Amino acid sequence: MRLGNFYQAKQTTNLRDYGIEAIAADKELATHIQEILVWLQFLDPPADGKFGPISTDALIDFQDIISKIRPEVAQEKGFLGIATAKALLEIKPTNVPRPNVNYSRNDLAARLIKYMAEMNYQISVGDRKYNIVYVEGMDTDGSLNNDAPNEFNDLRLVIEIPDSNLIPIIKGNWEATTEPGTAYTINPMGRGIEFGAARIAFGQYKAWRVGTHFGGGAEPHEALVQDTPISVYRDKNKDMIRKGDFLDTGNFDINQHWGYDYPRTDISFAGAGCLVGRFREEHKDFMALIKQDKRYQRNKSYLFLTTIIPGDNFVAKFPAS
Repeated sequence: MRLGNFYQAKQTTNLRDYGIEAIAADKELATHIQEILVWLQFLDPPADGKFGPISTDALIDFQDIISKIRPEVAQEKGFLGIATAKALLEIKPTNVPRPNVNYSRNDLAARLIKYMAEMNYQISVGDRKYNIVYVEGMDTDGSLNNDAPNEFNDLRLVIEIPDSNLIPIIKGNWEATTEPGTAYTINPMGRGIEFGAARIAFGQYKAWRVGTHFGGGAEPHEALVQDTPISVYRDKNKDMIRKGDFLDTGNFDINQHWGYDYPRTDISFAGAGCLVGRFREEHKDFMALIKQDKRYQRNKSYLFLTTIIPGDNFVAKFPAS
């Protein structure tokens, strides 16, 4: 049955509440609930009708968050009753409450999460639910730099907001680049030959899975590999800035990999548009950390969300105190 049918039956008959097993046994109902949870960004697509641990976690997360505005939902945690069904049918993405994050420290982690909230980006809250963030033109101490081209002068961060106090904390902080180096700007590859090297557009994308980055083939290594479309600017005039470049959306092998320990002032052949951590060992630390994310532990095909932020805009909005 569809969720609307379940809700109507609850109103007019003595239909029992459904536990997870009952939801899973009704593929049409399970699929409809999954579709709603995907729409509300509690669950990754696809909605396949298989209501297992990942879908169960998503439903419980929905109930936990929505109970802040509909307290009756809290009484149905872990099963489907009339209050949860009504909420699933009525709640829209804009109605989902923002996480009640504690920004009192006003440190780099807090200010970045505050920026993400202002931009209406999705924020992961809870133990071992990590936020992957890149800040362009920022050093590891949180200070802005001149964002010179062909340098590892951007920041790769992993931020956690623990359940215990909801205070954002930086779990990992590494030198990186979000832009292609001179080598591949002058001599781009693939689609870039015709349209110019790719420079990722600022924003947030749920687009990466754990996989292998092959690059030129010399050092295949574990990385976050692009799996769904993202948007990039095409630097056809090879001026190494986004202004005036056309926006291109698709799958372009924009991976998150290591930078072969190249010097800070020379990206060399490490970056053709990917999100690149400078050092091999630090990249291994990055991968080891994000693989502890409880969502990845539940689903090894988990699609990681990543946010790319312009450092100058961020600091202008939320300067350090």
